[in-house]
Amino acid sequence: MEKDDTKHEGFVEEFEARLPSLDSLASDPVLQGNRRRIAERHLVRKLDSRLIPPIVFIYVMNYIDRTAVTTARLKGLEQDLHLDDIQYNIILAMLYASYIPAQVASNMILNRISRPSIYIGVCVVLWGLTSTLTGVTRNFSGIVACRVFIGLPEAAFYPGMMYLLSRWYTRKELGLRAALLYSGLLISNAFGSLMAAGILSHMDGVLGIRAWRWIFYIEGSITMLLGFVTMYLLPDFPYNTRWLSEDDKHLAQLRISEDAGEADEDTPTDTAWSGFLLAIKDPKVFIMAVMTCSQLLGLGFVTFFPTLTATLGFSTTISLLLAAPPWIFATSVCCINAWHADKTGERFFHIAMPWSATIIGYIIGVTTMSVAGRYLSMFLLACGYCGCALVLVWVSNVIPRPPAKRAAAMGIVNGFGNIGNLIGSFTWKAAWGPEYHPSMYIGIAAMVLSSSLALLLRTMLVRQNKKLDSAEIDPGSTRVRVEDAARLQGIPVQEAVKRRRGFRYLY
Repeated sequence: MEKDDTKHEGFVEEFEARLPSLDSLASDPVLQGNRRRIAERHLVRKLDSRLIPPIVFIYVMNYIDRTAVTTARLKGLEQDLHLDDIQYNIILAMLYASYIPAQVASNMILNRISRPSIYIGVCVVLWGLTSTLTGVTRNFSGIVACRVFIGLPEAAFYPGMMYLLSRWYTRKELGLRAALLYSGLLISNAFGSLMAAGILSHMDGVLGIRAWRWIFYIEGSITMLLGFVTMYLLPDFPYNTRWLSEDDKHLAQLRISEDAGEADEDTPTDTAWSGFLLAIKDPKVFIMAVMTCSQLLGLGFVTFFPTLTATLGFSTTISLLLAAPPWIFATSVCCINAWHADKTGERFFHIAMPWSATIIGYIIGVTTMSVAGRYLSMFLLACGYCGCALVLVWVSNVIPRPPAKRAAAMGIVNGFGNIGNLIGSFTWKAAWGPEYHPSMYIGIAAMVLSSSLALLLRTMLVRQNKKLDSAEIDPGSTRVRVEDAARLQGIPVQEAVKRRRGFRYLY
C-alpha cells in the first residue's frame, strides 16, 4: 500500500490544495450535530432554488424545440416543404443521428472541464439558434440539416444534467430532483401543445409568415434567452461553484463522500478514456442501455402525441388542448413516485409499475376506438415516463465511482437508449392510423422487454450486495478515494473503510 500512496501523492496534494481546511473539518462547529443538519438543509435549499427551476424550464424548451416539427405538421409544414410520409419520418429520425453518439463524448468532456455551467449554457444557446433557423428552411434538405445540427448541442443537456445532479445530491435525494428535471419533459408535452395551439390559431400570415414557421422563431428565441441565464444560475462542481461559501463547498463534498464512503473524485489514473473502458466492460451498463432502448421504443408515441389526440375527431386547436391534461397528470405522478422511491430506497418497482400502466394503456388502445377509452389510454401511456425518469438515477446508484466511469455510463445508457427513439420514429406510420394497432403491439412488446431486463438487473444487484457483505472494499473503489473520504470526514482511514463496507447498491 505504501507504493500506492506514493503513486497518488500528487493527487492528494492537489486535493488538499483545493480544500485547505480538510484537516479541521472534524472540529468545525458548522459540521457538528444539530448545526450540521441546519447547515445541510440550508445548502440543499440553496441548491434547489438555484439549480432546479432553470433546468426544468430548459428541459421544457428542449422537448418543445425537439418536437416542434410534430405540431408544425398540423398546419402546413409537409405541404410547404413538399414532404411525403417517408421524408417526414426521416426528419424525425435525423436528430438522433447526431444526438445519440454525441451524448457519450459530451459527458466525458463534462467530467473533465471545470465550468459545466458555461458548457451547458453555450449548448442551450446553440440548439435554440438552430431551432430558430429551422423556421427559414424551404425544402427537405434544409430541415434535415437543421435536425442533424440541433442534435449535437441537445446531447449535452439531459445526461449532462443528470451527471451534475449526481455530483451534488445523495442517493436518497437524487430521485426526486431527477423527477423534477424530468417533469420538464412532461410539462413540455402539455405546455408545448398549448403554446403551439395559440401560435397556430393567431399567428398565421402575420408579417406574411406561415404559422408553423412562427413556432420555430418564438420557441427557439426563448431557448436562447434561457441559455444565457443558465450560465449565471447553474452551479459548477462542489469544489469550485462561485456563489457558494467555503463552508458550503466543504459540506457539499462531505455529504457526497459520506453517501458512498469515498471522495467523489477521479484519481490521476481515472481519465475520460479509462472511465469509458470501465463502463463498457460492466455488464450492468449493457443491460441498462438495452433496457433504456427498449423502453424509449415503447414510449415512442410521445413524438406523435398530437397526431394521436387528432384521432379523437376534434379540430386542430381542440386536439392540441386535449394533449395537455395527460402530461399534467403524469407530471404529478412522476414527482410522487420519485419522492417515494427516495424515501424507501427502492428502484425496480418504482420504474416497472409506471411501465405496466403504459402496457395497460396500449391494451385499451387496441381494444377500443371510443373517445373516452382512447383518451383514458393516453393518460396511462403518459405515465410510462414516470419510470423513465428514474433510469439514470438508477445508473448513478449502481455505478457510483469513479466519476469518470459514472459520467461515461450515463452517456452510454442514455445515448444507446435513444436508438429506441430513432426506431420509434418509423413505428407510427400514417398508413396504420387512425387505429395504430401495429404501433401499439410494438409498444407492448418493447415495454415487456424493458421490464424483464429491469428485473434481471435487480436480481444481479441483490447478488452483488450479498458479496459486499464479505468484501473489505468494493472492487469498484480505490484506496485513494477512501483515504480522501477519511480526510473529508475527519475520521481515521480504518473507520472510512468500515463505512465503505456499509455501502450497498439500491435496487
